[in-house]
Amino acid sequence: MTQGTVNTRQTIVQLLSNMSDGKEIRSYLQRFSEVDQSRFAIIKIGGAILAEQLEETAAALAFLHTVGLTPIVLHGGGPQLDKTLKERGIETRKINGLRVTDAATLDAARDVFIGANIKLVEAVRAQGVAAHSLTSGAIEADYLDREKYGFVGEPTHIRLGLIRSIADSGAIPILTCLGLAPGGQLVNVNADAATRALVHALQPMKIIFLASVGGLLDEAGEIIHSINLAADYEELMAQAWVTDGMRLKLEEIKRLLDDAPLSSSVSITTPSGLVRELFTHGGSGTLIRKGELIVKAADKKALDSVRVAALIEEAFDRKLLSDWWEDFDLDAAFVSETYRAGAFISTIDDFTYLDKFAVIEEARGEGLARTVWRRFTAEHPNFYWRSRTDNGFNAFYAAQADGSARRGPWTVFWKGDMGFEKIAAAVDRVAALPPSFEGE
Repeated sequence: MTQGTVNTRQTIVQLLSNMSDGKEIRSYLQRFSEVDQSRFAIIKIGGAILAEQLEETAAALAFLHTVGLTPIVLHGGGPQLDKTLKERGIETRKINGLRVTDAATLDAARDVFIGANIKLVEAVRAQGVAAHSLTSGAIEADYLDREKYGFVGEPTHIRLGLIRSIADSGAIPILTCLGLAPGGQLVNVNADAATRALVHALQPMKIIFLASVGGLLDEAGEIIHSINLAADYEELMAQAWVTDGMRLKLEEIKRLLDDAPLSSSVSITTPSGLVRELFTHGGSGTLIRKGELIVKAADKKALDSVRVAALIEEAFDRKLLSDWWEDFDLDAAFVSETYRAGAFISTIDDFTYLDKFAVIEEARGEGLARTVWRRFTAEHPNFYWRSRTDNGFNAFYAAQADGSARRGPWTVFWKGDMGFEKIAAAVDRVAALPPSFEGE
């Protein structure tokens, strides 16, 4: 890396830090930089994005490269192929959602996919970043069903040496959905199947889908910020408002993550939202992880007190008072099965108090905090909690709270409509509670 590149990287990191919590930004950069660059991220780009947001996509990819991260990029070209087939008078036939590919269709697919690939590579290079085309050769495939689908391939092997050689040279590898069957025959490979094969071979930290909508939408048409498949999948799939398209997308993502490390995640976002999705806890699209189950306990005996203390102390970076757990009057705890996040609730006077909401640093940005939060607020819709006014997590708290008030070093938050007089009294009571940590 040249001195100029180093200076540029430092400048961009500084700009990022001004956008959000600097510690948050540096944490993500360090986490992503610790893995082999071919395992940082696979970015799947749909044909519609290439047609409508080519420059934004190229700029986002170039940005990642400039801060020292090299994604593996895979793109499709479905809308462009549909248009070309129509122009050439070739009938489009699909079986079970897969395009039947005869010789004429394959010729069109080759022209369209290679053309789209060249446009994206040139757009990235125009940003001053090296990019390299991989239009065939990286994906080995066999015929899915020659009689039924024609020249459609099912990936059998990924030539990692070819991909890693490009990444190690400092260029972004950009693949298209063309595979090589035995004998060197070119075949059309479904983009989802190609993505699955890449995930299986590379085991990346991040799997990113760039989409014009920017995420999965809930019943009200709002973006779902995070999905913990372990806790949310069955409930989501049972919802009447989950369309067939969304259902298929969730099934496909679950298949992807089932074959990936626990640390992997899928993000669905727009090209312009990619940076915020990758480098901030709040993100900008939908973050989906395998996740973990959230366990409810109403008795301290059901919890591992040593792991509880370790979770809280790591999350707050402070040492608990030696008698805190013994004195804590637990009403309920909602803890992730690996003790990486938890909410610990008690009753004070006549109101519910969230005594500790703890998420360790490595779990932030996974959506685990939101999963725990949703789980306990479903059972406790009205409660109070406090946080030191300089706590970097307060932006999350403010977004969840119905109100807040400052009292000395504390900001007291509340959720629910409990009435002004009760709120005022509870705020003063919460602010006056004794400390939990040494040195407070």
